[in-house]
Amino acid sequence: MISTNPPEAATSVWGTELLDLPAYLDRIGRPAPAAPTAETLRLLHRAHVEAVPFENIDVFLGRELRLDPAGLQAKMRPGRGGYCYEQNLLFGAVLERLGHRVERQLARVRIGADRVRPRTHAMLVVHADGGRWLADVGFGAEGLLEPLPLVGGATVTVGARTWDLTHHDGDWVLRAVRPDGPVDLYTFREERHHPADFQMANHYTATSSRSPFLGALVAQRSGPRVRHTLRDLRLTEATPDGTAERDIAPGELAGVLRETFGIVPDAEDERAIIARLAAAPA
Repeated sequence: MISTNPPEAATSVWGTELLDLPAYLDRIGRPAPAAPTAETLRLLHRAHVEAVPFENIDVFLGRELRLDPAGLQAKMRPGRGGYCYEQNLLFGAVLERLGHRVERQLARVRIGADRVRPRTHAMLVVHADGGRWLADVGFGAEGLLEPLPLVGGATVTVGARTWDLTHHDGDWVLRAVRPDGPVDLYTFREERHHPADFQMANHYTATSSRSPFLGALVAQRSGPRVRHTLRDLRLTEATPDGTAERDIAPGELAGVLRETFGIVPDAEDERAIIARLAAAPA
């Protein structure tokens, strides 16, 4: 059985020893694994996606984000979630504590792009069972539910959803395979990154007027057959049979966040969200 006690080192580059591993495992409803295998990675990845919602409440409300494991864990308590930097940096710390070698990477989002975008997405490359895996619990949109072998041409199918990975001239591209063909989600090159790189990328994503997370409330919960997305007061349900959308009233917001996404903002946050939505241009 892997020890859940923190390592002896007082500090590390990524602050992994600050993680409360038993509390995290309780948060996602999984026992401590016996070994850092590919199957362990798959089970933890799936459990994290199901338990921790994708949301940008703090960014939407103009709050500064902490990216150290202790701060991330305190923020992503039951009833709250986060976006890519928060989710994947926390998940990377968990995997390291469990014995995996983890490479933290930055990617360029391609979905819906008509130009080369900056590297504003965080994801992970994880070593397990002699191979490497793309792990990403924080993409939102059509993001992975389970990790994907980091091999050109690799695919993974979970329920009605399939992803594949291509590799050409040093670029990896993750694609969602739709009935009408694959769609690029993001691309990345393997490079060594440092905490400062993530701080800068997160600062841009959380504060730039060009960021999709600054001007709109976003929440998402994904499963094998259904994906719910909230953007401001527009609720979308996507299934293999099609997509349904409806507008919700401000008075419905707290209930939708709680029942559909597992997000429970406190009363102060709820008032601040509604006020910010009301002040936004039509």
